[in-house]
This record gives sequence, structure tokens and C-alpha cells, in this order.
Amino acid sequence: MRTAAVSTPCPASALFLHHLPPRCSRDPSSRTRLSISQATVQDRHGGKTRGCSSLGWSRIVSERIRKRRSNNQIFASIADISLEQSIENPSLPKGDMWSVHKFGGTCMGTSKRIQSVADIVLSDSTERKLIVVSAMSKVTDMMYELVNKASSRDDSYISAIDNVFEKHKLTASELLDGEDLARFLSQLHNDISNLKTMLRAIYIAGHATESFSDFVVGHGELWSAQMLSYTIKKHGRPCCWMDTRDVLIVNPTSSNQVDPDYIESEKRLEKWFLKKPADIIIATGFIASTIQNIPTTLKRDGSDFSAAILSALLKARQVTIWTDVDGVYSADPSKVSEAVILRTLSYQEAWEMSYFGANVLHPRTIIPVMKHSIPILIRNIFNLSAPGTKICQQPVNENQDRKSLDSVVKAFATIDNLALVNVEGTGMAGIPGTASAIFGTVKDVGANVIMISQASSEHSVCFAVPESEVKAVSSALHSRFQQALDAGRLSKVEVIPKCSILATVGHKMASTPGVSATLFDALAKANINVRAIAQGCSEYNITVVLKQEDCVRALRAVHSRFYLSKTTLAMGIIGPGLIGGTLLDQLRVQAAALKEKFNIDLRVMGITGSQTMILSDMGIDLSRWREIQKEKAEVADLDKFAKHVNENHFFPNTVLVDCTADTNVANHYYDWLQKGIHVITPNKKANSGPLDRYLKLRTLQRLSYTHYFYEATVGAGLPIISSLQGLLETGDKILHIEGIFSGTLSYIFNNFKGTRAFSEVVFEAKEAGYTEPDPRDDLSGTDVARKVIILARESGLKLELSDIPVQNLVPEPLRACSSSDEYMQQLPNFDKELSDERDDAEASGDVLRYVGVVDVVNDKGSVELRRYKKEHPFAQLSGSDNIIAFTTTRYKDQPLIVRGPGAGAEVTAGGVFSDILRLASYLGAPS
Repeated sequence: MRTAAVSTPCPASALFLHHLPPRCSRDPSSRTRLSISQATVQDRHGGKTRGCSSLGWSRIVSERIRKRRSNNQIFASIADISLEQSIENPSLPKGDMWSVHKFGGTCMGTSKRIQSVADIVLSDSTERKLIVVSAMSKVTDMMYELVNKASSRDDSYISAIDNVFEKHKLTASELLDGEDLARFLSQLHNDISNLKTMLRAIYIAGHATESFSDFVVGHGELWSAQMLSYTIKKHGRPCCWMDTRDVLIVNPTSSNQVDPDYIESEKRLEKWFLKKPADIIIATGFIASTIQNIPTTLKRDGSDFSAAILSALLKARQVTIWTDVDGVYSADPSKVSEAVILRTLSYQEAWEMSYFGANVLHPRTIIPVMKHSIPILIRNIFNLSAPGTKICQQPVNENQDRKSLDSVVKAFATIDNLALVNVEGTGMAGIPGTASAIFGTVKDVGANVIMISQASSEHSVCFAVPESEVKAVSSALHSRFQQALDAGRLSKVEVIPKCSILATVGHKMASTPGVSATLFDALAKANINVRAIAQGCSEYNITVVLKQEDCVRALRAVHSRFYLSKTTLAMGIIGPGLIGGTLLDQLRVQAAALKEKFNIDLRVMGITGSQTMILSDMGIDLSRWREIQKEKAEVADLDKFAKHVNENHFFPNTVLVDCTADTNVANHYYDWLQKGIHVITPNKKANSGPLDRYLKLRTLQRLSYTHYFYEATVGAGLPIISSLQGLLETGDKILHIEGIFSGTLSYIFNNFKGTRAFSEVVFEAKEAGYTEPDPRDDLSGTDVARKVIILARESGLKLELSDIPVQNLVPEPLRACSSSDEYMQQLPNFDKELSDERDDAEASGDVLRYVGVVDVVNDKGSVELRRYKKEHPFAQLSGSDNIIAFTTTRYKDQPLIVRGPGAGAEVTAGGVFSDILRLASYLGAPS
């Protein structure tokens, strides 16, 4: 006979010999009506509920008979007393007075954690509580392993079951004491003895039926439920533990799925509660029975399912699933470090996310609670301060005042290790039954179809299956459709391996325009190709198939685009010299403000010079980049550098910033853009280099979503390139561009007046840092010519650098000087020619200015020294200012003029920084 606190199955030998259910003695019809294991005796004097938490019924009945005899009361025999006469007959209350909690194996993993569970249960102020528990952490796997070893005739199952015994004995010894500990250990010993008998029979047979396996495995839940029940009773709170095999009845539908029998389960729950009307019930998760009382399980994630079914039977106010995470994330936090905890999810959203592999709940767990609108709360047992995620009916007015794209998309989920199967052929169009034949064949193989997409022309059908199953699927389809393939009605059965699915989920995506556009724009800008697309008419999710190698980058790109995380740019800085170093300092100063105000996260993943480089996986500390460069630098390798920055899958958007004037670096732009790496640079070599290479580069840029920004190649930080592009894009026609494009030469000719010698002004400019180390690099006019070529090509002219006549200001005899110092020493000897030209201009009321000209009408350009009247805008410059005049069909009588500082590390780095922010805006950051 069973006591109230333990469960003893039928002997294992009987189970084997007669193939009877191991709980055959639990048929209510075979039980004594007054068994205290099935009833609660009310103490008429103290009013306390006893029974399920007390000793065996015989002690209690004997005590009561003794007391009543002492009062000279006369009673009928025990056999004549009906249940209705001996105890009250409470009906099962239902509704908001019940709260349901489910604690998984991690929560029940140690004695300390079980005590924490007890504390949480005792602190719940709900009138009635039903607690569903899993086996201790790893125990279910240990129990399955016992069956596997016995079935394989592996003698080590004996020592393995001893380990199970010791684990629970030790845990109970740390939790319990006295009579409670003795009772539990006695029952544990009996259970282990029975299991050894059963496992021995399995060992001899070399095989275990599913029911035998389920019976063995279910003991983990029985033991954890009993330990928690005793622990709670130590605190003076009466409670019962429930073997849910007495209550939950299911109908197996396949080897890995069962359907609850709610009507029969409700009847059995009411009968169970009639006999044990406790306020706190500790129920075993995972295990159940068939209608024939054969033990079974609810399969993996069955404890959650148990909690959902029981809460539906009780019509509880809420189900709390306790786990080891703070709630449901907007994306897998191991892949998206900026993923956020979602405060609420609709049932449909949770369903979609769990189907696509998110660590939420199994879809079947949601079904029982949806019918009664019972919310599910996901909470972290290790962080009680976290509010968790509530899964419920979507509130009608949620985000009513701001139905923006970031509010309608809730989360993203992925499934890896898939293959895409594409069945294609003109003979499929309009032929009924083709799809049925395809998927019937797949069903016969037993493969799981994750997603289906069909062209509206019916020319092709593609679907995703696990990669482990695709070989069998492909073989079966080729066999089934061999005749159609030979006849040409089908052109191919194609397998595309190494795919992943990315699902975008949101209850309010339905009927909200722009979600798909934003999603695919984000993928395109991350240079990710989509292989297949599927969207149900419910519009709760949009599913795309892409290369597995692109999956993490895609996930981060779309997550970032919908403002669930920051727009992150993984950056590589090439050339940490004057301009590059200044840029890094500017980035350091602005980084925090950009994160806070604009959700832009700029991560410098590497810095390389010509000799050394430093790399980082998560971003270099820009407050120490110079020290790190000295401490951790490695030999520079441009290919390794670019690969490191681009292949860090934590960040979907990669940009290389070239702050050099190196032709070799510029020659890599095409390959970088082709790989999806954005390029930003003040380096003029690419856009002013060979015309065919320039045209190839620009064609690639225009055909892809990879960006190439080079504002600082002309005018440093001035908006010259963007102004020119704006004019052209809006339909204006460029006629003439003329400007002072060199800050060095602007400074020199702004100060070359009066009686000052040209060499004196050049020396002054060199000392002030306005010139290159060798002033001839500026005075030769080559730099201005490169800027002219860049503007000419932007305007549509196909000119080579050699097509531009350049007035070289370096006297011919000095061009061969071996050093800058020698040049400066010799320069005063050649002052007279330029001084005479200046004096002649001043006599006519003019000034000299060194300018670049793009004559679009006549398809030519030039770089030369020109005269301008003193009232002309070019004559009124100061310092190192640049000035550019655009004459267009719209600005024909009054040219459009852009003027400002055109030289110096600060403004040039600022121009590059502006391009970086423009790229971030293009990739989704708020403008």
C-alpha cells in the first residue's frame, strides 16, 4: 500500500511477464475507499489538513479510534464508513486563485537551488499554487543512458544507476532531516531496486519498449517533486506532491508527440483533488499516462507542456516558467550582443519564434494556454529583479501612438544546417498534383520540411530541409521523377547545401507597409544575397533562406536596421599618420555621443601602417591606440588586415578607411568593394588613376549596395563632391568648374603680395606645416591636377591625368634637386620671374591665383596660374581657404560657390568622419 508521500510502482517482473502497465494498481476501482493515500483527514479539533503530508493512514485512523473510544463514542467498522461520511468532499476550484510555476532541471540542479525554489513558492501570495518540476539537471539524460546501456548489454548500467542513487541521496541529505529524510531515502531505495530489476530484464532481452523506457526515465521527476514537497513542509506549509501519471492522460500520435486528452485529464484531476485538496501542489513534469494507464512522457520540453496543460485545466491566472535567462531576447544573444529582452510577446509571436529555433517555448506549450488567454511569464531564477517576458494576448493599444517599423517587428530567429531543394521545370506549370507528388515523396522519406516557396508561374518549387536529410530527399525525388527528368518535363532537382533560415517575427507586421522593403534593404546593404523567400498570409513572419556563412552577419544587419540594437560599423583604419591619427582622436571624442544620440556604434577593429598593424576582435580602445600600437603591433599585412575586419561576424557592416596617399592601397578598392566592404578615403589615387580602372570601380559601386565615399579627395572637409553629385542627380548640367583646390597654394598666393619674395612665402608656408615635407609636391601642380581629373570624371568627362596641361611652379632647373633642403636653398635664385608677373598683375588691379579648371562644354581641363580682379571672389580669400565655382544651366549667371578651409589634418579628418556618418545613415542609423 502506498503512503501519502511516496509512489511505489508494480514490481518490474510483473511488468515484464504480463506486459501490464507499471501503474496497474492505480486504477481507482481497485483501491480501498478510505485509503489515506487518496484522501485528506480533517482534524476535527484543530481544523488542520493532514493526510498527504502525514504518516500512513493506519496510524492516523488508529489514533482517531483511540481518541473516540476514550470519549465513549461508538463507531461503525472502518469498512462501513463511506468517503463522504469521513471527510468533506471539496470540488476542484478553478480560476484566478491558482498560479502555476514550472521549474526546469537547472532550477532543481542542486540542494541549494531546490531550497531557492521552495523560497519562491512560499513567497507567492496566490491563494493556491501548483508547482511543476523537472528532474534534477542532467538526470533525464542519465536515465536515458541507463536504458541505452542495458539495451546494449553494457554492464556499466549498474554503476550508472548507483550514481543516480548517490546524486539524489546526497541532495536529499543536504535538504532534509529526521523522519522526512528517512522516508524519502526509503522510497528512493525501493525505486532504485525496482529499476535495477527492470534494467536487468532489459539487459537480458537486449531491448526496451518505449513504455519501459518512459517508465524508467520518469523517475527523475518523481524524486525531485518529493524532495521539493518535503522541503516546503519543513517550513510548516502543508502541501501534496502529485504524480501526474495519475492525472495527465495523453494519446500518442507519433514517436515524438502526444496529444492531451483534456476531458479525461480533467476528470482525473478532480478525483485527485477530491482526495488531496491542498493549497500547494508539487506536480511532476514531463510524465503522463495513456488512457490504458501505460506510463509515457510528453517528450522533450515536456515539463513546460505539463505546466501549460495543468494551468488550462485549472484555468489559472498565470503560468511562470522559471529558467536561467532574463527572458526572451530579440535575437540570439550569442550572435547579437546587443539583443534586448522583450517585455511582451503575443502567443503568435512566441509560436513563430519557437518554431524557428528561438529559445522561447515549444510551440505546443502555447496551445493549451491560448484557449483560456492565460499569460505565460518567462523569468530568471538567478535574477529575481529581472521582470522577464510576458507571453499573452497582444494588447489592442500596444504602441498605438507610434506604429513605426521598429514597433511592429519584435524579434529575429535563425535555423542553421539546412539545404535548399529546388525542383524546376516548365512541365510543372498547370499540372495538378505535382506539388503533392513532391511532398508526398519527401514525407515517405520522413524528412522535415522547414519552409516552402513556389513561384507563381508554377515553374519551380523549392523547400528547405535539414542538411542531414537532404541526401535521402534528393535520391527519392530523382527516383520518383526520373521519367519526367528524362522527358524534359522537369529540368532539374537541385540541392543547394549550407543554407540558413532567417525569420523576422512581429504580430503587427500584418498590414504595415514597408517591413519587407526595410528588411531586404538591410540585407542588400550588408551585401547578402537571398536564395528564397516565404511569407504567410497572416504576415506574422517573413522567412528568407541565405548562405549559412552569411547568417550571423544578416541577423545583425536586420536587427540593427529595425533599431533593436545600435547601427554598428566595423572599421579598419589604414594609415595612422597625420590625417589617420587625427581621425582616430576624433572618433574617440565622439564615440559615446554617437552611441547615445544616434545609436551608432563605431568599432575600430584594426589600425595598420606600412610596417605594423594592430587587430582586435571587439574594438580597439581608442584612448590607448598609440600605446597598444607600441605594445601589441604585428607585421603589417594588408590582405590579413582586410580579412580580419571583414570576417568578424559579430558586425554586419564593414568599412575600410584609407587615410594614405598610397597607390598600392588604392588598387585594393575594387576587391574590397566586391567582397561587400565599404570604402571611405581622402586618397586621390584611385579616382585620378588610369581611366579604365576608375570606370570599373565606379561601375561595381553603382551595381552593388556597397558604398564608396571620397568627399575629402577634393577640398578636404568641404562639400564639393556631394554638391556636384547633388546637382547632377537633380538633373542640372555642369558647364564649367573653376577653383582654388590647394590649401598650400592658396596660402602662398594669398600672402605673395607687396615686395615679398616668392621663396620667402614658400619657406613660411613650409615652416607653418601647410606644405608637404618637400614643397615641390605642392608646387608641381600634380595634386591640383588630380582633383581636376576627379571633378571632370564626376561630371562625365573621360579624361586621363595626362590629358590635363599643368603649369609647374617648380623652376625646371630645380626639379632634379636631390633633396627638399637643396631645393629651398636654390629657390631664391628664381624669384624674379614670379615677382615680375605679380607686379604686372597688381599694376592692372589683379591678383595671381593658382587654379584648376574643368571645361565640360569643351571636354577639357587645365591647371594654371591666372589673374583675377580684386573684387572677384577668388581674390578675396585668406589663409589656406579653398574656393570652387560651379557654373551650370541653373547657375549660369551667378555660379554656385563653395568656400572654406581646404587643408589641414583637422578638416580633412573631419571630411572623412562625415563620410563615415553618412555611411551609417545609409545603413539605417537615424539621420
